[in-house]
This record gives sequence, C-alpha cells and structure tokens, in this order.
Amino acid sequence: MDYRVIKEGDLFFLTGLNGDIVLGDDQGHGLYTKDTRFLSRMEAFIDGEKPSLLSSAGDKSYVASFRLMKEAKDEGAVEVHRERFIYSGILYERCTLTNYFVGDSHFEFSVSFDADFQDMFLVRKYRTGEVGRMEEIRTGDLEMTLAYMGADNLRRQTRISWDADGGQADQTGTVSFPLSLKPQEQKVITFCITPMTEQHPAAEPLTYEEGLKKLEASYEEWYENSSRVQSDSALFSGLYQRGLQDLRMLTTDVGFGDTTVAGLPWFAVPFGRDSLITALFMLPVNPQHAKGTLRTLAAYQGEKTDPWRDEQPGKIMHEIRYGELVTTNQSPFSPYYGTIDSTPLFLALIGEYYRWTGDLSLAEELKPNMLRALDYIDASLEAGSGFMAYKQEAEKGFPNQGWKDSANSIIHENGEYAESPIALSEVQGYVYQAKASLVPVFAELGEPERARRLETEAAELRARFESAFWMEDEMCYAIALDKDLRQVRSVSSNPGHLLMSGLPEESRAKAQSKRMLRSDMFNGYGIRTMSTDSTGYYPMSYHNGSVWPHDNAMILLGLGKQGFKDEAGKVISGLLQASAHFEYQRLPELFCGHDAKLGYPVPYPTTCSPQAWAAGTSIAFLQAMLGLYPNAARKEIALSPFLPEGMNELKAERIAIGNGHLSVFVVREAGSSTFKVQVLENTTGFNLVD
Repeated sequence: MDYRVIKEGDLFFLTGLNGDIVLGDDQGHGLYTKDTRFLSRMEAFIDGEKPSLLSSAGDKSYVASFRLMKEAKDEGAVEVHRERFIYSGILYERCTLTNYFVGDSHFEFSVSFDADFQDMFLVRKYRTGEVGRMEEIRTGDLEMTLAYMGADNLRRQTRISWDADGGQADQTGTVSFPLSLKPQEQKVITFCITPMTEQHPAAEPLTYEEGLKKLEASYEEWYENSSRVQSDSALFSGLYQRGLQDLRMLTTDVGFGDTTVAGLPWFAVPFGRDSLITALFMLPVNPQHAKGTLRTLAAYQGEKTDPWRDEQPGKIMHEIRYGELVTTNQSPFSPYYGTIDSTPLFLALIGEYYRWTGDLSLAEELKPNMLRALDYIDASLEAGSGFMAYKQEAEKGFPNQGWKDSANSIIHENGEYAESPIALSEVQGYVYQAKASLVPVFAELGEPERARRLETEAAELRARFESAFWMEDEMCYAIALDKDLRQVRSVSSNPGHLLMSGLPEESRAKAQSKRMLRSDMFNGYGIRTMSTDSTGYYPMSYHNGSVWPHDNAMILLGLGKQGFKDEAGKVISGLLQASAHFEYQRLPELFCGHDAKLGYPVPYPTTCSPQAWAAGTSIAFLQAMLGLYPNAARKEIALSPFLPEGMNELKAERIAIGNGHLSVFVVREAGSSTFKVQVLENTTGFNLVD
C-alpha cells in the first residue's frame, strides 16, 4: 500500500507513508469521522525542512509508526519517531526526537495543521454541492481549535492539544517547539487530536500509555472471544490472524450493536451487502457479531417509496453516510437503498444465525422486519416475472445494483450492456436461501403455515431458475436475465454463489463447480469475476476479469457445503499463495486477473485495504476446510474435513455453536488424502454427523 491507515470506532486516519498529510493533498489523506475530514494537513518539520523517511510500519491494524531523520552529512542526525493510535474518539500521536550529533543540537520542531471539514464525497470528487464556511483558528495554552460552520448549521471543530511546554501556535495552524538536546538526549511531545460537534462533544484525553493499554486490552478481549486456530501452514495461520485483527479494526457501533464497515479508506460506514456477507463469514468465530449487523440494518429498513433514495417499504439499505451533503439533502445516501441483494441476504443471515446458534430470540425480535422484507421480495418477484430484479430509480444512484455495481459489469455476448430490469443469478440464490433457511425458524416460532408456504415458494423459484438460467453449451448458469428475460451469456463468478444457497440440482451444481475451475476462470490465484473468453473481459477491470477474495469465499462456502473438496482445496491454495505477495499478508478488496504464471498477483490500483469481507475470507477457508455446517433444527453438526496441499494439521478451538463450543484437531494421514479427526471439545448440545 502507498498509504498508512488506522481506525477505531467511527474515526480513521489516512496518511502517506511518512505519516504526513501534505498541504494541498490530492490523495484524500486526512482524519475522518461521520464522512467528514476533520484534519486535512499534518506535516512535521525540523528547521522548516521535511525530514526524510527511514521506515514506515503498519503491521498492527491499530497502530502506525514512522521513523524519519534530518541529517547533516557525516556529522549526525536528529531522528523523529512518530507513533499513533486512536482510542475513544481521539487520535494520539507521540513524537520522540533524538539527537544523534556528537554535540548539542539546537533546532525547531514544528507541525503544521489544517482542517477543511470537507464531506467525503467532495474529497473523492464524487459529488459537488453547497458547503459552509471556515472560522478563525482559536489558540490557547497548549491547544488550538480549528472550526467550521456547515451548510447544515452544524459546527464542526478539531481540537489539537499537546503536552510539552514552550510550544507556540500561530494563526496558520503551525505549532513550533524550540529544542536544545544533548547527544542522544530525547524529547517526547504528544499530540491529542479530537474531532468535535455539538452532538459529539470532546472527551478528555488519557495519557498516551493509558490509551494504548486500553486499546490493546480491547484487542485481546476480541481474540479471547473469537475462535482460535493453529495449523502447520504459516500462510494460513498468518492470513487468519491478519483477518481477525482487521475485522476488529473495522468493527463499529452506530447505536445498535457491533457491525463492520465495508473497508478503508473510502467505505468506513455500515453497508447492507458488505456488512451482511462479513457477518456470514464470521459465524464460525463470532456468531454474536451477526446480531449487531442485523439490528443495525433493521433500524434503517425502508419505510416508504422514495425514488430519490431508491427506497421501498421493507427494503434493506445499501449504504449510509453522515456528511454535510447528506444532512443538507444534496445526496441520497441517508441511507441509500439502491441494492438488490441486501434484503434477501438480511433474511438469509437470520436463517444462518439460527442454524449456528439455535437462538430464536433474535428472530422473534426481528420478526416484523422479516415479514416486511419478505413482502418486499415477493412484490419484486411478482414485478420481475418470477425473478427478483433491479432498475435504477434515483438520479444519483447506481445503474447496476448487485455486488458487481460498476456500469459495465452486465454485458451481452455482442458487447451491449444489459438493459434493466436485470435479474442476477446469485440474487435468486439468495432469495432461495432466505426462504428455505427461514422454514425451520417460522416452524419454531409457531407459524407452520408460513413455513410450508416459504418451502413451496423456494421450490417454485428453484424450478423457474433452472429453466431460465442454465446454459447447456457452457455447462454453467448465466450471470443474469435482461429486461426481456434473455440470458446475459457471460461466464462469470456470480453463479458460483448459488452453491452456498443450495439452489442448483445435484448434477448442475457439480458442473458449475468444475466450470469455475477451468483455466479461463481460475487464474491460479483465484476464480476470476469473468471468463477470459467472455465479451468484455480484461484483467485490470473492476468486475470483468479481476479476482475478488470475498467472491471466492462465497463460492468456497458452497463448494464445502456441496462436498467439492478438490475444487475448494485448489481455490484455498491459490488465494493463500496470493496473500504472501501483499503487505502484511492482507488480502485486498481485489487484484487483477492476470495468470499466476507471472509469478505474482498484479495489484489493482485503487483497491480498499483493509476491507471487511476480504478480511473474513480466511474464516470461510476454515469453515470449508472443516466441512462445518451446523443445523440447529436437527441438533446436528455436519463435519467433513479436508486440508489443502501444503497443510497437514489444523486445530480449531472454541468454535461457538449452539449453547457451547466445538474444538477439533484434523491431521492428514501420512502420504494420503485421508484425514483423522479428533474432537477435543463438544459442549454444543448438537450431534456430529459426516
């Protein structure tokens, strides 16, 4: 990555590799909360010059550190060690200055600050709009405050304080410290930077050490409450630990319990699809995370028909924003509902959460939301000739509203873009999974008639789908149907999600799984989003030939569920090899679809990293490798493990299922493809089955 980013709660800080946000920055660097940039400049100087970079580290998701120096050739240097983290809404930065000259060193250390309070959409040049005005900088003893009165009449402020006497702040936003250090003497200066609004007043800063100790303790608690994994594959163990750490970093609570934001730097807000899929991946390590996600999305469920926001009653949102353009109704993201898949995924997650936990209380709590979502889906099915389809209504919304939401992602063989309403293949699978997985839920809730109706509707959708989407010549399903119910005959990864839903009949499920692993789809590192033989393919695309780890993980959950272990092992091995090439073994949002014969995965230029559903990919690996699929209605746990090439041992401890935990140890039999399974703990109340 060419940036460093840390996040905690609603606050994240994005800078260059030297830790600075430079004056006139055009990279979007800054300190953000509520989709507003509360710091747009932070540059360190020694005697008015920028020190040079020695090292930059972000191996811990929650701490970043930088070593810089200003030297006089052959004489010595002043080193600046910058360390930062965020805790309880405050950015802490500790600057340690060390004199490495042989004699006393006299110099001025200064840091220049500014805040433009721009809406995230303005920073990204994604929107334009009317905005407010800056106010004069206020300076005081050991602090200064930058302020802005927004077009929404909300005053936004950034308070910058420091703990070293002698610092002088001027009206340009620069704080200067005249220093005199003996050889190897150090001076430590700590800054606390606090975004504030009338709705969110400032908290009192802790000491640097106290704040860091509390932050690290929260991570230890996260690890303690998550499943623990060990293996003899350093790649898998490293990827799993990185993913678990990044998921903690990306966790937030907007008032309804923990959920994940989509990714950094540009999508640090709850999403429908992204947050739901991430929670689905996280079920083996932390099923309680699903509760906060579902409650958050239920709180924003659509209530009326509003074309401005693509809102309809019962619909689950796509994305919510909080910046000035939203609060002044210049943008429809308050929230925006232009997605076709969030609503069935919302219901599918409720069903899967029940399968893992047997907890009916959440379904009882969310029953009104479930019924409204089912009504919305049924109305959409009726309007779409039996399939759930989308059509853009909002002028400033998205033309394509599945997970491949770029404008060119749904393309016919002749090169024409499909016209909406468009019915995506995977969305029909999500609808099928939603209805089928809620059958035992409603049966347990004392509504057998509704349960029977959902079962019938799922079967009828399956029959319609098999008739309309199957491409016999390609031995796989079409990506979509267009407005005339014509197949969009791209060979793509989308239908791979159907395996997770359980929709395809057995022979077609097998054919679909094999089709995705042919060389035109599988590049050696992962399954491409589009076949190299399909119209519109190019490897550097966003959705037409790139490789998305989360897309592969969705497919993996289905390959594992259907028992296609060879195919699953190939995908896992490829992505593990790819992960070794990315900084800190952090799988990005996507990478280019070039063949692995190059010897390395080609990075996509503007990918999010870290990104929630990419971080959750290793957990999907774990579930697929264990062949782990609980069923609370039957009080059973399907367990049918395998290990990919290069892995011979896997221990997974304290997997939360039912009312307890499952711990297992899987070992490959010497020189074979068979595996011995030792159950170390089973307090779930469920029986194990093959």
